[in-house]
Amino acid sequence: MNTQATYKAFRVEENDGKFTTAIKDMPFLEISEGELLIKVSYSSLNYKDALSATGNKGVTRNFPHTPGIDATGVIVASHSNKFKIADEVIVTSYDLGMNTDGGFAEYVKVPVEWVVKLPAGLSMKEAMMIGTAGLTAGLSVLRLTETVQPDNGAIAVSGATGGVGSVSLAILNKLGYKTVAITSKNSEVDFLKKLGANEVILREDFENLDKKPLLKPLYAGAIDTVGGTILENLIKSVSPMGTVSCCGNVASPKLELTVFPFILRGVSLIGIDSQNYPMEYREKVWSKLATEWKLDTLAETTTEIALEDLQAKINLMLEGKLKGRTIIKL
Repeated sequence: MNTQATYKAFRVEENDGKFTTAIKDMPFLEISEGELLIKVSYSSLNYKDALSATGNKGVTRNFPHTPGIDATGVIVASHSNKFKIADEVIVTSYDLGMNTDGGFAEYVKVPVEWVVKLPAGLSMKEAMMIGTAGLTAGLSVLRLTETVQPDNGAIAVSGATGGVGSVSLAILNKLGYKTVAITSKNSEVDFLKKLGANEVILREDFENLDKKPLLKPLYAGAIDTVGGTILENLIKSVSPMGTVSCCGNVASPKLELTVFPFILRGVSLIGIDSQNYPMEYREKVWSKLATEWKLDTLAETTTEIALEDLQAKINLMLEGKLKGRTIIKL
């Protein structure tokens, strides 16, 4: 296995209701049947990680804790027949970094059921440039392509500058879909068009549409990352037999709709829960992201940092000032 007695981890500690972070030396733990020990090469920073690092009990119940819902690395100990020593693997979502110590550490111990073998054509660094956000985007696109083809019409993508939205745009563009990006950031129009958006709509304009049960059918489908009024208007604006996927509720978890889009137009609404999505879909999406969906724009929108730089990036993320993806090299 390894000869080290300890490994470094970014720890969040609670004292008298106050939360602090620091890089600590942690003792190794023995793995049990059905578990793997992974030497982490890269992790990535997600909003859930930032929340966990501030002591959000909706994400992480018990502290001290190591956040990091994403990790790639090399297996150094295995109690499973599915993987062997030196296999390069990906771990994203499930309970990693939430109530199980996560990827902001030099080593991570996980159940074998959470692990995907790194597909040929994708490096560990590239996998973390994609991360949970990119996996969620891939799942959203995969489900959309089951029913909507490029010649059916445009696909609207909300929260388009975010991790899920931006990767969704890039994949859809690669697959030949016309796309419409919805964003609250007027300053990012050029960025979105570079990703492949054919049209950009400001969020405030899209939110302030008529309150009718149905709106003019403009889109063959949509990928929504924000929920609330945006999702309502997307559902009401999709053409007959169109599909809308949703994966977020940052605007609101509530929908005020009639059933008319569903029973008069046959619109489908598909929920994407990347945390617990079936492994067969995960493996399919990672395989596509390594081959026909592989993106050549990932490096342009990714910043690589060390574990020591993590707290500053978390602060920027919580202030809404962090752009693109941030990966952590362990």
